[in-house]
Amino acid sequence: MKRVFTIITAVLISAVMIAQTDAFKAWLKNGKGELAKQKFANKKLDKKEAEEAAVVIDSLWLQEQARALKGEWKKMILTHDTLQLACAIHTFGMCPRDGRSLYISMHGGGECPKEVNDEQWMNQIYLYELPEGVYVAPRAPWNTWNMWHRKGLDELFEKLIRCCVVFEGVNPNKVYLMGYSAGGDGVWRMAPRMADKWAAASMMAGHPGNASQVNLLNVPFSIWMGEHDTAYDRNRLAKEKGAVMDSLEAANPGKYIHSTNIVEGKGHWMDRADADAVGWMAQYRRNPYPKEVVWRQEEVLREHFYWLSAPAEELRHGSTVIASIDGNSINIEHCDYSRLTISLNDNMVNLDKKVTVYYKGKRIKAKKLKRTIANIYNSLKQRGDRSYAFPCILEVELD
Repeated sequence: MKRVFTIITAVLISAVMIAQTDAFKAWLKNGKGELAKQKFANKKLDKKEAEEAAVVIDSLWLQEQARALKGEWKKMILTHDTLQLACAIHTFGMCPRDGRSLYISMHGGGECPKEVNDEQWMNQIYLYELPEGVYVAPRAPWNTWNMWHRKGLDELFEKLIRCCVVFEGVNPNKVYLMGYSAGGDGVWRMAPRMADKWAAASMMAGHPGNASQVNLLNVPFSIWMGEHDTAYDRNRLAKEKGAVMDSLEAANPGKYIHSTNIVEGKGHWMDRADADAVGWMAQYRRNPYPKEVVWRQEEVLREHFYWLSAPAEELRHGSTVIASIDGNSINIEHCDYSRLTISLNDNMVNLDKKVTVYYKGKRIKAKKLKRTIANIYNSLKQRGDRSYAFPCILEVELD
């Protein structure tokens, strides 16, 4: 009798899932109403259904992005509010099975006439060659000393990555950041700030300012500096920052992977010795779901980082979260916010079992989560990154 009941239950569940799938297919056919607001979009999915729905939603998203971005990409000028980012692009080698690599290469210059920065941009366009990949040298939207880390650049870089994913076949887990001189200044700041976007980063001849490196837990980072590049103490600071990375890696074995390269006998111009950074970066891939995350807010605030999101109204420069995943347990060691949103998929935890959240060693939540089409759609739309389409969302309140 128990076996018969089990069989009947399985048939009923299967029928519900088929109906849900049919509703999704019907919506795809007529396209009436926003996907996330449809009744079927908030019903529970199993692992296989969530995977199938994610493939369809990903395809829809790619189509939407292609329509929205084709005009700007054709002109090679990307916009955000009043800002413009002109881009020069070169493509090298054959496209691998897992998609192309993308190298974003920031030029030097800074607080100088537009014509000087234009010359630096022209130089950057041809500065490096790749064995494979899409090489994009953007022109900074400003002519200021901080032209590669001002507010608005995050959105422009995110749009640039989306364009290359949609139109150039780039794998979002193979995106690399690099820059020379003022562009190197940008790498010091943008690599940690947008760490969840990069597979690796390389800084050439730049000044770190007051940039923190703690967010680079999962981003391999190389430092390139001429031995005699004494302007603004760049050579001394490069060695000091390299020592900071040494300490971070020693305290976190297998994390904070880095390489410090002080080029003997060279000044600000390293005679292309720094070109070795391309091959060094190419060996790494982004892990969009690292088991450990250190997230510190930098001078431009960001609401999302890997699988974590913080309330926009509480974001402050220096606010920090330290969190990790161990099996089906999420451990929040430190958090400067009153609440967090944790986004999860089947690559991170077993979603068929309860997920337990601990804050400073105390259990604060244990819940079996529901995979839904709405979660997949909303997270992809919100994050604009194919790797961040999450079927489950967990909200936690912190003391």
